[in-house]
Amino acid sequence: MADNPLYDIRDERFRTLTVGSAALEELYRGCRWAEGPVWFSDLNCLIWSDIPNERMLRWTPEGGASVFRSPSNYVNGNTRDRQGRLISCEHGGRRVTRTEYDGRITVLADSYQGKRLNSPNDVVVRSDGSIWFTDPTYGIMSDYEGHKAEPEQATRNVYRIDPLSGAIEAVVTDFLQPNGLAFSPDQKQLYIADSGSASHEVPSHIRVFDVADDGTLRNSRYFCSIDNGNPDGFRFDVDGNLWCSAADGVHCFAPDGKLLGKILVPQTVSNLTFGGPKKNRLFITATQSLYSIYTTTNGVQYP
Repeated sequence: MADNPLYDIRDERFRTLTVGSAALEELYRGCRWAEGPVWFSDLNCLIWSDIPNERMLRWTPEGGASVFRSPSNYVNGNTRDRQGRLISCEHGGRRVTRTEYDGRITVLADSYQGKRLNSPNDVVVRSDGSIWFTDPTYGIMSDYEGHKAEPEQATRNVYRIDPLSGAIEAVVTDFLQPNGLAFSPDQKQLYIADSGSASHEVPSHIRVFDVADDGTLRNSRYFCSIDNGNPDGFRFDVDGNLWCSAADGVHCFAPDGKLLGKILVPQTVSNLTFGGPKKNRLFITATQSLYSIYTTTNGVQYP
């Protein structure tokens, strides 16, 4: 059987991660910039953001797509905490929030050292309950994905919210525009994408840091670069392969940073997550649409 044209195979290991007969399914079309997918296993649904349309959408296998929240305050990235609550990055409010079980919104972070955050972008939760998020300026650069404003922070930082005190600490301050982030499967490393300047010129790489027991980051080093577009959101599978968004699709990198292959997508990919009952279905947000494709591997869930 001929190779599936959806796949750009650079290393034979990639072939073992993909289903040769799988189709790239378009589950929904109608977004202006789809982002922030998060899978809810207990509810068998996916929630994602449509930032410029200021709404969040929900997809279920039985019912398809529907509006989850509108207006959303220009929510971008989403994840869940250790209690299963939704954690979101709001461009509009320039803050990180938690949706309580009864629907109330709790503000977790909106300033640092007395100055407003830029526009929180993506967020992950570690097993100790700490919340980590990136804070580039994309949401305040124009009125398209938020409210145009001048940044108050001198740098574009990555922050950690302490699970006990709620204190906010800047753990990385030397990125041009920190974007997607994810922990390795054993949570001993944190990977962070730098999507470069406001004009998306440089850089387009992912760096990796060792995570100390006290939450500090050490030993910053280069992991990989995206050869088409810029890295945005990404996730790991259980074997430590990194699946990253790019302009031409999803790029899969081995634990040593080697590009194994690509899943080609007809729209610029912004983010992705593994979901489904077996965590072997890759959900992809790409400009106007939500896509999915099955893999032979399983995604790491945090939590």
